[in-house]
Amino acid sequence: MGASLPALFRRPAILWSALAVALAAAVVTVLLVVPGADEGPADGDGDYLDASLPIDERVADLLGRMTIEEKVGQMTQVAVPAIEAAPADVREYGIGSLLNGGSEALHDTPEAWAAMIDGYQREALDSRLGIPLMYGIDAVHGNTAIPGAVVFPHNIGLGAAHDPDLAGRAAAVTAAETRAAGIHWTFAPCVCVARDSRWGRTYESYGEDPGLAFEYAGPVVQGYQGGDLTANTSVLATAKHYVGDGGTAYSSSTTGDYLIDQGVTTLTEDELRAIHLAPFRAAVDAGVGSVMASFSSTDLGEGPLKVHADEYLITDVLKGELGFDGFVVSDWQAVDQISDDYAEAVRASINAGVDMVMVPFEYQRFISTLLSEVESGGVSEDRIDDAVSRILTQKFALGLFEQPNGDTSGAAAVGSDEHRAVAREAAAASQTLLRNDGDLLPLTGQERLYVAGSGADSIGRQTGGWTASWQGSLDTPTEGTTILAGIQEVAPNAEVTFSEDASAPLDGADVGIVVVAEDPYAEGIGDAGAGEHDMTVSEADAAAIATVCGAVDCVVIVVSGRPIEIEAHLGDSGAAAGVDALVAAWLPGSEGAGVADPLFGATPYDGRLPVSWPRLIADEPLNVGDPDYDPLFAYGFGLQTP
Repeated sequence: MGASLPALFRRPAILWSALAVALAAAVVTVLLVVPGADEGPADGDGDYLDASLPIDERVADLLGRMTIEEKVGQMTQVAVPAIEAAPADVREYGIGSLLNGGSEALHDTPEAWAAMIDGYQREALDSRLGIPLMYGIDAVHGNTAIPGAVVFPHNIGLGAAHDPDLAGRAAAVTAAETRAAGIHWTFAPCVCVARDSRWGRTYESYGEDPGLAFEYAGPVVQGYQGGDLTANTSVLATAKHYVGDGGTAYSSSTTGDYLIDQGVTTLTEDELRAIHLAPFRAAVDAGVGSVMASFSSTDLGEGPLKVHADEYLITDVLKGELGFDGFVVSDWQAVDQISDDYAEAVRASINAGVDMVMVPFEYQRFISTLLSEVESGGVSEDRIDDAVSRILTQKFALGLFEQPNGDTSGAAAVGSDEHRAVAREAAAASQTLLRNDGDLLPLTGQERLYVAGSGADSIGRQTGGWTASWQGSLDTPTEGTTILAGIQEVAPNAEVTFSEDASAPLDGADVGIVVVAEDPYAEGIGDAGAGEHDMTVSEADAAAIATVCGAVDCVVIVVSGRPIEIEAHLGDSGAAAGVDALVAAWLPGSEGAGVADPLFGATPYDGRLPVSWPRLIADEPLNVGDPDYDPLFAYGFGLQTP
């Protein structure tokens, strides 16, 4: 499945299990068996099993015992739906890592997650050398694969808070709730720099200024990884997407219906370094254990080249100049996009410096192809040894050889009040006040309030994409507090009338609150213009603004992963109802009370725009320093309240 397939196939659903197995069986008819696999586990006297030895000595000892087949297995990452019908393949192929991709939550509790992973781990430990596997997941704003886990604001909101230490604390909670489920590795943080808000991944970025991502990278990596990766509160972090994914040009993508995601970033090398590379330097300096390569291509003046095949950027710059000593993992089936010739694609990616390939389905095909490349000399054994050494180093650092099974002793803290308090604090800190005519805000909490809009009572909209599933869901995907419930909690003495479409009478209301929202989306499916996600106010929400703000003093709260076209709805021309206060709530996560806190003065409005807010979508890309820079609200703008 390459770039020519519809975008829907980029991430799996659990229902794809049978398809994945069928694909694998169709591609490979002869099972490759690792030589020595029938000999049973290692005899136990290897130095690599001695926890008192330095990690580099353990790695060297283990590497020296491995066959080429076992090494290639370690470089292979497989999606669970592809292997759940044949779990023994973990042992037979010596597979190094599993992931569940962006699929729906497989299990409802941390204990159930850990039990599932432990089952595959038993297969790995039963291999000749007993090398444990590592399990990865997209815990990008909380471990949303567990319905009761805390969901934090997406990165764009954390960027608005301008508080890297708070983001680090959010990462630490996410790490604890992830490791408690037996999961060792998160594909986060995204340290991309979003230069065009039409990009469907804008909310995964801290903002348009590379300085923001640079400041956040270190504290967030440290939050995930903690002071000791063996702790049951730490996970391996992944700085992504290396490098330049936030700078792709509109209409440059060739993936399905995508317009900007997975496209081409065209700029000079100096610009690439100044804008997009700097955050990765900070992540590497913080000790990040893995880096994920970007789907995108980079054109530095000699034509576009897929990052996954760019030896200069991966090996020379990342591993050489920046001194990155972790391992590079590919993105989801991204190697396939390099060439229609699969062998060429595998050869180019491994030689470029990709260490582990997120296959994710046709793992037999990948393994056999890479083995053939080694045999023919297309890929050197030294390159294989380098890749495997990097992967094993992180497995030893995680303590998996000593504690391969999940430690669920922290399961009781998942979704705890203490963890939710951090998420609520983060949501409140991200709230960005863009208008406050007549000092309408903060409200007293004694008013008769009329609440409307599609985002007022929707956990799915306020958590956005990457929540329980890749694209998120309008159906409640997790536990939490809606913005409406948060208003009722923070202002218990207020008289609240809720009418999503503003059809209920407004009689007697003092203040109206209209919460407009984007529907959830992720990646290129959210590219503006690619489908229904067009960065405009929906007709229903526009009607609610007109009805409510035309009758009473009015606050409009925007729940979105990026700026939307709002100027026409503010009533400044006299042709529409007047909006007295305007708040960018971003995607605040599961704790809607955090949106309500500054609304009623429990905390101050202190957020500032992490991206420039255009007047029209057509004004994008719009960044500070552009010629004729004329935003509706400038980067860094945000009104303050006591």
